[in-house]
Amino acid sequence: MSQSSSNRIPATLISGDGIGPEIVKATVRLLDAVDAPFEWDEQIAGMAAMDEGGDPIPDAVLESIRKTKLALKGPLTTPIGGGFRSVNVRLREAFKLFANVRPALTFLPDGRYSDIDLVLIRENLEGMYVGAEHFVPVDGDPHAVAESSSFITRGGCRRIAEFAFDYAVRNGRKKVTIVHKANILKALTGLFLETCQEVGEKYEGQLEIEDKIVDNTAMQLVLNPGQFDVILTTNMFGDILSDEIAGLVGGLGMAPGGNIGLDAAVFEAVHGSAPDIAGKGIANPTALMLGAAMMLDHVNEQAKATRIRKTLVKVINEGKTLTGDLGGQANTQEFTDVVIAELE
Repeated sequence: MSQSSSNRIPATLISGDGIGPEIVKATVRLLDAVDAPFEWDEQIAGMAAMDEGGDPIPDAVLESIRKTKLALKGPLTTPIGGGFRSVNVRLREAFKLFANVRPALTFLPDGRYSDIDLVLIRENLEGMYVGAEHFVPVDGDPHAVAESSSFITRGGCRRIAEFAFDYAVRNGRKKVTIVHKANILKALTGLFLETCQEVGEKYEGQLEIEDKIVDNTAMQLVLNPGQFDVILTTNMFGDILSDEIAGLVGGLGMAPGGNIGLDAAVFEAVHGSAPDIAGKGIANPTALMLGAAMMLDHVNEQAKATRIRKTLVKVINEGKTLTGDLGGQANTQEFTDVVIAELE
């Protein structure tokens, strides 16, 4: 039975660049098949918007997200040169999307690991990626020295820690690992570790809380990823480790992401726009479908999110209809048709 119009949830839909329109179309088909409640406001961003109006994130996109407070987007390409900052970073800053949530779940039956079910939660607005950097000229060389500043605030650390611990409890997780480099960056990531541990004291008895140095974490993820449940870390460390955990479960084609703020949330596939295969109809939509499942969780439609995840696990494990990156020969539409047909 379809959702009544009064129960519809406004949401911004951004098709993005490259393979974006293809995987967004496939994902919307799947969402329709589970009777997702979203009422889409379709907006253009990325290179298409750049060609049209000279800005990869037009005001209309920002205004739409301000109204809906919810978005699903395909990959966006940042124009090269011209002083353009990452379009993803601009969205995070515009809506103070302080938490980046990156789950990793084993889907492939013949992969190196069979027991991965972890979530990395990354602080999204502070640290090295604030972009406070400049060159210092020496002896006529304008780029003789590059200098960058990293900023971490106690308030930002407390906010992401509370989000991560609440997420862990709400989702039935058992352990949170705080990842840092406080042995060397004693003030910068020492503040992060100290604050997260202070917040964690309120969760005593509900969660096991430990901490690990980032380089050891990177190694342990390869040696024994099953020891991790929820990883809580800083912006740059989280950026690196989240791609590592995607590699453990089959690559970025299997990796969704959510960017969560106090007043808005944006869900996505974290891979790029893959212009080399754009328009060929062979892209794997799994990551964006999983991002859409996260979006359903966000609006308390967990049953529909679970249907999507279980069906993707089933189809991928059966291995009969897979896209090329997963070792099959199916195109995007064929893969999507099977996923919809197999919905339980």
